[in-house]
Amino acid sequence: MIRLARVGARKQPYYRIVVIEKDRARNGRSIEVVGTYNPRTNPASVDLKHPRIAYWRGVGAQLSPRVAKLVETHPAAVAEPAVA
Repeated sequence: MIRLARVGARKQPYYRIVVIEKDRARNGRSIEVVGTYNPRTNPASVDLKHPRIAYWRGVGAQLSPRVAKLVETHPAAVAEPAVA
């Protein structure tokens, strides 16, 4: 599953977008960090590794609802090459 893991100090949230097994704790050991999300900036800053997200989705990882919304609103800057 690809979901948010909260880091940062109390009342100062900062999130990593991680690939993690679905039954692990929110901040448990993740497989890979594929982006970051900082809701405290104006506008909120989002940094995504689109090729890695596409790879993990290709092998069956599901996006959490919030991460799906972030990926949808922040598409890759460069168009992905079409697979023949």
